[in-house]
Order: sequence, then C-alpha cells, then structure tokens
Amino acid sequence: MIIEEVLDFLRKVPPFQFLDDSTLKEIISDASMEFYPKGTFIQYQGGTAPDFVYVIKKGAVKVSIKNENAEVFVDYRGEGDLIGYLLIFGGTKARANVVTIDDTICYLIKRETIQHLLNANPAVREYFNKSFLTRYLDKTFSEIQNKNLVYGGGDKMLFTMPVGEIASKDIIKASENISIQEAAEIMSNYRISCLILIDSQGIPSGIITDRDLRDKVVAKGKNCQHPVTDIMSVPNVRSDAKEFCFEAILKMVKHNVHHLLIMQDEKLKGVLTNHDLMLIQGTSPLSIVKDIESQSTTDGLIPVSKKINSIIGLLLNEGAKASGIIRIITEINDRLVKKILELAEDRFGEPPVPYCWIVFGSEGRKEQTFKTDQDNALIYHDPADPEMEETAKEYFRDFSLFVRDALLKCGFPLCRADFMATNPMWRQPLHVWRKYFTNWISTPTAEAVLNSVTFFDFRAVHGETRLLDWLKDFTLSMAKDSKIFLGYVANLAIKNMPPIGFLKTFVVEKSGEHKDKLNMKVKGLAPLVDIVRLFALEKGIKETSTIERINALRDKHTIIKEYADELLHSFEFIMLLRIGHQFEQLKKEKDINNFINPNTLSNLEKRIAKETFQLISRIQDLIIERYKAMIW
Repeated sequence: MIIEEVLDFLRKVPPFQFLDDSTLKEIISDASMEFYPKGTFIQYQGGTAPDFVYVIKKGAVKVSIKNENAEVFVDYRGEGDLIGYLLIFGGTKARANVVTIDDTICYLIKRETIQHLLNANPAVREYFNKSFLTRYLDKTFSEIQNKNLVYGGGDKMLFTMPVGEIASKDIIKASENISIQEAAEIMSNYRISCLILIDSQGIPSGIITDRDLRDKVVAKGKNCQHPVTDIMSVPNVRSDAKEFCFEAILKMVKHNVHHLLIMQDEKLKGVLTNHDLMLIQGTSPLSIVKDIESQSTTDGLIPVSKKINSIIGLLLNEGAKASGIIRIITEINDRLVKKILELAEDRFGEPPVPYCWIVFGSEGRKEQTFKTDQDNALIYHDPADPEMEETAKEYFRDFSLFVRDALLKCGFPLCRADFMATNPMWRQPLHVWRKYFTNWISTPTAEAVLNSVTFFDFRAVHGETRLLDWLKDFTLSMAKDSKIFLGYVANLAIKNMPPIGFLKTFVVEKSGEHKDKLNMKVKGLAPLVDIVRLFALEKGIKETSTIERINALRDKHTIIKEYADELLHSFEFIMLLRIGHQFEQLKKEKDINNFINPNTLSNLEKRIAKETFQLISRIQDLIIERYKAMIW
C-alpha cells in the first residue's frame, strides 16, 4: 500500500478523522488492502469471525441475516463504511452475511488494533458508542434477525404471524345433507356466525353464514326444510395455515369474503373472520371494504373513502414494507372504483355492448398510496352496426361522466392532462384502440411514445376483461419486435437522471418552492419505473406493477437477472420514503408532495439513497450502451 494514499483516505473517514497522523500511521503500519470481485462473500453468517475490521475504500456490500424463513436485508455499505465492527466487542462467529455488490477494495485493520484504539482514545470510543452500539447492540440478536432496519422496522403481527395462529380453531362442522332448519339450530345452539359443511369424505364443501339465513331464507320466505345446499356458498377462496395474515387479508378483500377457510395439509385447520383480524389490528381493511359494499349511493361512499388514508398510517405503524402497503391500498381503491361502476350500471341500465374499465399510471401499476389523479379509460366491444355504435357512444359518454364526478367526490382529483374516460379519445371500441397502438409503435413521435408508455401500464378493474387481454396481446407483440420504438422508450428511460453528483453528493433543487430538496418521484421513482417498463416491453411481459415486472424478468433479461434484488430493494426504499413523508404532511394538514430534504434523512437513509441513485445511474449507462445507435 502507498502510505500517504491510505492516510489521505482515512483522514476523511470517521472515526479515524479524529486521530492525529502519528496515530493513523501506527494503525496502518500492519494494515493491508484486498480486492473482492463482485459477488464475493467477505463474511458468512455463522462462520469464523474475521480477524480484521474492513474499511471500504471503493465499491459496496450488502449485509443480510438469515432466519428460519428467509434472508432479511439489513444494510448497504459503501465507501468509508466499516464491516465487522460489532466483532470488536466479542464473538467468535460472524453475525451476518456480507457480500460485495460491486467490485470492492477494502483496507483491512486488525481487530486488536481497533480495540487498543478504543481503549486509548475517548473520541473514537464515543463515536462507536453513538453510531454503532446504540443502533445495534441495544437490540438483541433475535430482534435483528426479525427486523429490517432499512424499511422502518419489523413486520409486526400482520406481516410475521401465520394465519393459522389466529384463526378460530373450535370449528363447528355439519354434514352437507342436513336441512336449512337443522343448520340454523346448530348455529343457534353454538352461537356461531358461520357453519362449515362437509361431504362424505370429511372435506369442506360449503359454508353458510347468518347473513345467508337472513338474506336467502327469511327475506325470500324460503322453506326451512329445503336442503342446506340450496343456500350454501362453495368456499373456493382458501388460505394455507403457513401464509401470513397479510396475505389472507388480500384474499378476503379481493374476493369480498368475510370468512376464510384455513387449510393445513389439505385438511381444515380453522376459520378466519374479519373479527379475528380486528383483534390484532384494532381495525381492519376489511371493515372499509364492507362499508364500501354496503353503500347504495355515491354520496354514501364519500365518508367511507376518507377512511382509506387511515389504513396507510396503520400499516406504517405495523412496520409494513412499501410493497405491502400499496398492495392493500390498491385492492381497497379497486373495490371503491368497482362499486362506483356498479352504481353507474344501475343508473344507466345494462351497457349496449360489453366494456372494460381500465386504469393506468400509478393505479395501473398497483403503486397508489394516497389518492392520485384519475387515470382511466374505457374499451368497449366493436358495435355490430352504425346504430349500435351511436347508442354505445351516448351511453358511455354519460356513464363516464357519472364515474368521473363520483371519483372526484371521493377525493380523486381530475387528471390535468385529461387522460380520463370522459375524454372521447380514451373512450373507444377495441378496433380504435388497436389502431392507436399501431400508429404509436410504427410512428414513434415524442407524443406517441408518451401516450404508449402511459397506456402500457394499463390493467382492467371492471367489466369484460378479455377486451384488455386481446389488446395487450396485440400491443406487446408489436412493441417487442419494433427496435425503433424501443429506442424511443430507451431515451425516455434515461431522460430523468437520478439526483446524485460525480462526488456522490445529492443534487437538490436549486431554486423555487422546493429549493434544497430531492424530487423523489421525478428523479428517483420515475427513472426506476421507466427502466423496468422498457425491459418488460423488450420481453413482452404482461405484468404492470414494477415489482411483478422485475420478478417476471428475473430469468428472461440479463440486466434484471443481475440487478433484480437491488432494484427491488431500491423500489421499496424510495416508495417507503415517499409514503412516510406524505403521511407526515397529511397529519399536519399540508398538501402532499414528493420533495424531501436530505438533511432530514438518517445517515443510513442517506447512504441507501445514494446507493439507490447510483444503481439507477449504472443501469441507465447500460441502456445507453445497449441502444447506443438510437440514443440521442
């Protein structure tokens, strides 16, 4: 090693920056330097503790811990960060896996040297106490194993508790051959709200609830001597006992069921109800869905829609990952939109032709947090004749206006660019939509590319979903074979550069209302979304959400295969920063935005933000190289 070069480096790195040159020279007198290619394990969890503390000179590493169920991400560390400092305080086994995510160079300083330094230098000892020990050693090792330190805490209860642990286990069952009256007597005697019906093999074949007795028997004047099979529901939606409560909630919300059969080894383990979930949450997303379903007017949906934001606060407090939060919010918002569409159908009567209501933007990618602009469109079946075409135009014009106004009342602002079904351009039969995409892809002007990538994030919310499936098959097949079009999309993916400078400093807004802040949406999230969308179009991937696209591309795209985990971590990190920031603004009754002052971030968050921006920049460089003949 060149001594002066090492000295220059350590003078800028805490805690070594507190030392004079003579002490620094003594420390590095027996130090060494090592190069670790990308993908090298510097340290294995449970392996023999290394004899050195590593100081990263160049490159980056990922720190993770394996528990019984999975690998838990703990930290990213880059230039100037230390590896192995906990082992200074004892231990013969490494506590975590440390793997390089870039070619990495480290200075290796003996543990005994650092231990002597701590004993002799109060400033260095204080630095370790404040920066490291408080953060890590005050938590037990088991807590670290079950806690993701980057994303705001351990996934409590909903996100760690298997659904089998809270489901009601005292299950009352009865033969499917009994009468309605017999079933009602059993439910009354045991004071239960649902009864599981089984076939001759003991397998659950149906379920009846007190609501079934009320709506299907009493209200209809049905003969109670009829077989119970006349009113039972077939419980097709089930959950495995090992699944987390979070997954069960998604199923119950998505399928609008209030009782979920919990199975273990193909046998009935228990029944999960909305009440069970409320006991561990204090409230439940299902209660909001139930409120939505019970409304018969758009005005009745207004107070219900205001409760949705409270779920975000609940999930943040539970320590949920961003992906968990946006999935639940997406399901609830979808249910609200579906209800409004059903009310519209009730008001205007049966549609003259089948239609499909589609959403795009963040809603289409299932990445909504707080209510965003309306981004929707309508595809309808090609009319059989001109008369039917005119009827369809009039019907869907009035229909879309009703839906727009109802969504506006429920807190969804109008799209300023008018990407809404009320715009006649985005309310068309299937053959017109096919023509749109044909023109956009074959003649990729700037406006055409913007329109096409906007709509490539579309997904169906309600109606005849096959219409969208047909359109998606057609458009994806065209797009992946059009190199010129993909070149335009590639230009869009590199347009927004992440806010990181040459010297790894944040590039903040220079003036205006948001001076000295980072635009986490335009400069952070948008380029990541654009990159993943480009790769999805290259391979004809149908998924629309960024997470689903990354997972679908793992084995199909060389760049994603290499960077999939890092992209997922980066997406989670940026999304959770935005959600937390916006929720704090909401609590203070401020207008929500995406501008974050980097000085409000913790050192760990700053480091991860820089690593995230560098990752985006690195992949943008790969895109430039890949499309160098088409990039301008």
